[in-house]
Amino acid sequence: MGANSSSISELPENEYLKKLSGAEPISENDPFWNQLLSFSFTTPTNSADLKLLEEATISVCKSLVEKNPRTGNLGSLIKVFLSRTKELKISAECQNHLFIWQAHNALFIICCLLKVFISRMSEEELKLHFTYEEKAPGSYGTECEDLIEELLCCLIQLIVEIPLFLPYTSRLVKTLLYNFIRQERSPPPGTHVFQQQTDGGGLLYGIASGVATGLWTVFTLGGVGSKPPPQLEQCSPLANQSLLLLLVLANLTDAPDTPNPYRQAIMSFKNTQGFTAYSSSNPHAFQINFNSLYTALCEQQKCDQATLLLYMLLHQNTNVRTYVLARTDIENLVLPILEILYHVEERNSHHVYMALIILLILTEDDGFNRSIHEVILKNINWYAERVLTEISLGSLLILVVIRTIQYNMTRTRDKYLHTNCLAALANMSAQFRSLHQYAAQRIISYTCRHLRRYVYVLDKLYFPHSHCSTLQHCFSTLSDNGEELLSLTCSHILRSYAASLFSLLSKKHNKVLEQATQSLRGSLGSNDSPLPDYAQDLNVIEEVIRMMLEIINSCLTNSLHHNPNLVYALLYKRDLFEQFRTHPSFQDIMQNIDLVISFFSSRLEQAGAELSVERVLEIIKQGAVALPKDRLRKFPELKFKYVEEEQPEEFFIPYVWSLVYNSAVALYWNPHDIQLFTMDSG
Repeated sequence: MGANSSSISELPENEYLKKLSGAEPISENDPFWNQLLSFSFTTPTNSADLKLLEEATISVCKSLVEKNPRTGNLGSLIKVFLSRTKELKISAECQNHLFIWQAHNALFIICCLLKVFISRMSEEELKLHFTYEEKAPGSYGTECEDLIEELLCCLIQLIVEIPLFLPYTSRLVKTLLYNFIRQERSPPPGTHVFQQQTDGGGLLYGIASGVATGLWTVFTLGGVGSKPPPQLEQCSPLANQSLLLLLVLANLTDAPDTPNPYRQAIMSFKNTQGFTAYSSSNPHAFQINFNSLYTALCEQQKCDQATLLLYMLLHQNTNVRTYVLARTDIENLVLPILEILYHVEERNSHHVYMALIILLILTEDDGFNRSIHEVILKNINWYAERVLTEISLGSLLILVVIRTIQYNMTRTRDKYLHTNCLAALANMSAQFRSLHQYAAQRIISYTCRHLRRYVYVLDKLYFPHSHCSTLQHCFSTLSDNGEELLSLTCSHILRSYAASLFSLLSKKHNKVLEQATQSLRGSLGSNDSPLPDYAQDLNVIEEVIRMMLEIINSCLTNSLHHNPNLVYALLYKRDLFEQFRTHPSFQDIMQNIDLVISFFSSRLEQAGAELSVERVLEIIKQGAVALPKDRLRKFPELKFKYVEEEQPEEFFIPYVWSLVYNSAVALYWNPHDIQLFTMDSG
């Protein structure tokens, strides 16, 4: 580097870089720095170019790693940069672009060097390179200075440059959030970074935006990056880097006596348009435009990091959660979340978890559960199982969540996932309103699928040699979406086994199942055959059935007259439900369901045979008004609340850094050096 333009191929032999990494100490007042920093070099804009740069300068970096503890040249370079930044405001006012240019170049070199330092040494070794000693010839005295804090404060000042009454942490969080909100595109190739500010914007905005990658990399002193997916390359690099930095800072672990200040700032900021007075008593409080933030969150949900930010705000900031739940256009936020769950096959598991937990948090609010059934949607093009020309947001949410449960049960078998899916449905169940016929059908058919599966498992457990080919064939021909079973109902098998099985279970249900499982495990050790899936899944199937029956019961108890389609679907499958009325695990919750089936079946019989669908629905609507509500047994309200795990950092810290690795713009890290997470976790 130096006064002339430099290319990547010339860097290994560059005389200035060799001197920087050599054995001779260089004072921060040496004219050498003006020569080193007066270069014209196209800053890499993607991870491929950055990889070439790293490979070309690796010999220089290795030499500096070896000799810097004796020369302190890295510290001198940092001090030169710090001295330049102190004059940046005056330089901008005087239009001294040369001075700003050198500050930019200094930060670029620091960024590249620190990245190599971080990947090649421990944290303690890294600190030694920041704590240097200046030794005059013939002197044995030492003068130690820690540069880390001064460098970080300087970088924050470069980023924020907003009114000084806010502490640094709040200023930084606010600036990063606004970078995400604005989604400003990068200038076209060839545009000069340091244009004169004529619009009244911050004087340091040019340099801050021009070196965004360097700022956040140096500031975090660590991280991983790789080539971003195509959709991220089309977004704002500044917004993307700002969001990743915000997530990294917010997920730093708390100090022994001090909570994470960045997380405190995220938890406490308020709306600029709110009616509550702004209070400065909270040192982390600040205000931001919630409407702009909401719009950005709605538009950016295709990427993991935006979904993670939405989760953090809903879970940790009550002001944001209250605002979101009060929006009259909640579909703009919920639909992108549902798309994430619908395309579960294409998403990583962490992204799906975050989307699902967001729904669970939203469904904790009864107002949300009511309002989503009042929002009518037209032509949901991404839903492929059936053409949905008109459906409520609530019914669509039910369809997508049930589809997610079914995908999980047949593919991933993640208990955490299906538990949270069922919890979200349970929270909504008391406010089900005017369910779409397809949504009602899916609730009942999905329950029936597991009822049949349950009987099949019991048949295998208690009659392992019966080889019930009819029932087995029925299950082997189930469609993936579980929409309809074949006309092969296997009801004769149910009647053959159900009475004896359920009688046995009612006497000593848990012990029988335990003995059966132990027996199977014993046979496993004798012939090395794997434990059958149906034996492993038995408790899971029973848990799903129980919860689905409680969801149906909750709807029938609280909003029977609002959901004729659900009653219709229940009557259509009544033969199967009737077999489970005496089951010891379900008989309490089956009382209301059995009562509804009996009541409406009687009214349909009185109306005669060959009834049209329209006539059946009419009878159901009339019967819903006539059914005495006091005959339905009252159960505790189904309500589930999301609670973070005791050590959430074990999940979130690796997840955040995997996002940095996969999504950071113009950062390359050797995948073989990654230790915090597995390469397939992102």
